[in-house]
Amino acid sequence: MSELTVIGLALPASIPSPTVGVWHVFGIPLRAYALCILAGIAVAIWLTDRRLRVRGGAPGAVLDVSMYAVIAGIIGGRLYHVITTPEPYWGKDGNPWAALRIWEGGLGIWGAIAMGALGAWFGCRRHGVRFLDFADAAVPGVALAQGIGRWGNWFNNELYGRATDQPWGLVIHQWDQSAGRAVLDAQGTPVVIGTFQPTFLYEFAFVVVLAVVLILLDRRFALHRGQLFGLYIMGYPLGRIFIEKMRTDTAELILGQRLNVWTSILVFLLGAVIFWWTGKRTRISQTETDGVEK
Repeated sequence: MSELTVIGLALPASIPSPTVGVWHVFGIPLRAYALCILAGIAVAIWLTDRRLRVRGGAPGAVLDVSMYAVIAGIIGGRLYHVITTPEPYWGKDGNPWAALRIWEGGLGIWGAIAMGALGAWFGCRRHGVRFLDFADAAVPGVALAQGIGRWGNWFNNELYGRATDQPWGLVIHQWDQSAGRAVLDAQGTPVVIGTFQPTFLYEFAFVVVLAVVLILLDRRFALHRGQLFGLYIMGYPLGRIFIEKMRTDTAELILGQRLNVWTSILVFLLGAVIFWWTGKRTRISQTETDGVEK
């Protein structure tokens, strides 16, 4: 047997997926989806606190502001998901009450970012923190939180791409959402529906790289206040468009393209405007200050 053959036998033919996404501890359900989101939030708060202190933020300020941002972000993410994926809730055989079952999965990242930013702005106003300083400090951690949260999709066997026979293909089971586990056949074996592109893993890798790039740019260049925030708003849609084109789950279509593709394009343009405006705003402020000093 050749060395290449041995290596080939050692490598897995595909990436496995969990067959259980909920564990019961003393009768209390612990859902992997929620735990991934909470882990992402914890990492984001920790990193934001470190970065905001460098910008002159007071100890504890991040926790004060994050309370508003997290609550608003979860509400916004759920609203976006329910509005853009209405069939399970308002369509034929839909259940409107299921829209409240956030623990079963379903958070739209665009709604989470938009409402989370609004909540952060409100929290900054309440606690005397400059919003753009907070935003610049937060965006690398927010990107990491998105990546960690995507592992919740892995546990739920959801949001995958096209079928594939590549060794990094993701095994997907037929899933019972209410039970939080794979459907079992007559022999008690989890039912596999196929092997697909692991779009959750692609997005995880992309946002980790994005977070590292944002940190390096912040250290290397003298960016104006708010420009790193703009770069994040520009950067994330670039990867999201690529990933959206790979996904096969049901989505609203506009002119033949998934709604999230159009949203990504609009968000990228918004990020470009934020980057330009914050730079221009700072230059105007510096010019006026220099004029007064003269």
